[in-house]
Amino acid sequence: MSLASPLLTRLRQFNALTKPRVIQLIVFCALIGMVLAVPGVPSWPELELGLLACLGIWFVSGAAAAFNCLVEKGIDSRMKRTAWRPTAKGELSDFETLLFSTLMCFIGSAILYVWVNPLTMWLTFATFVGYAVIYTVILKPLTPQNIVIGGASGAMPPVLGWAAMTGEVGPESLILFLIIFLWTPPHFWALALYRVEDYRKSGLPMLPVTHGNEFTRLQILLYTFVLFAACLMPFVYRMSGWFYLVSAVILSIGFCGYGWALWRNYSDELARKTFRFSLIHLSLLFAALLIDHYLW
Repeated sequence: MSLASPLLTRLRQFNALTKPRVIQLIVFCALIGMVLAVPGVPSWPELELGLLACLGIWFVSGAAAAFNCLVEKGIDSRMKRTAWRPTAKGELSDFETLLFSTLMCFIGSAILYVWVNPLTMWLTFATFVGYAVIYTVILKPLTPQNIVIGGASGAMPPVLGWAAMTGEVGPESLILFLIIFLWTPPHFWALALYRVEDYRKSGLPMLPVTHGNEFTRLQILLYTFVLFAACLMPFVYRMSGWFYLVSAVILSIGFCGYGWALWRNYSDELARKTFRFSLIHLSLLFAALLIDHYLW
């Protein structure tokens, strides 16, 4: 056996700690914030700044994900959805995971501080603390509103992107923050509905466990209605045009439709479809903002 095989296996394990799919969405949302902060086509220096900001945000976000895996390794081992993680399987030690998380956070913070700006570094580090400590250690095991309150950390990427390019937090970035903040509960609660037994075994007080299936479905529906209104705000604030408005209305009607169907007639399969559509909703919504930015 070549030495490359164990090394590649180790690298895959560390990469898994960063939750790559989640990090991709985080960096994508941060990138949207960067693009919207720059009028017209970005210059080469702005492109370089944006790439460095994406890299720094990727490192710190990966560090937060790894720390989350370390703290929740016991919970992850009891849940089918997460039992494969290297920390849950004991493939990586606590020391290795903590060292990896610390190095990632340090490298990412250094990139942001030196080559982007201090505001972006501090906002990104605050997001790390919010997710890895306040949400993971304090909120998640204590309250069924963990997703709602902790959603503030997950909603920060556009704010980080905006700050990276402008050195300030503009109202436009706060509108994008609000959209992701309101999107997070129905997204995660749809997942929790069809994974309810996993969460029950884990001991986490997720809403379907503490308040039941029907109450959770009603909350999902109500949040999709409020989210619909929030998705119109970029157009109302004149930071986007008609292409975005039409896209936002179509996508939001679709999400509300899933929320209504889930509330009226529940099935695990419908909850899965709602969860998957929520990912499509946010991705296409922000893609529409990106396209619209260059149309008007």
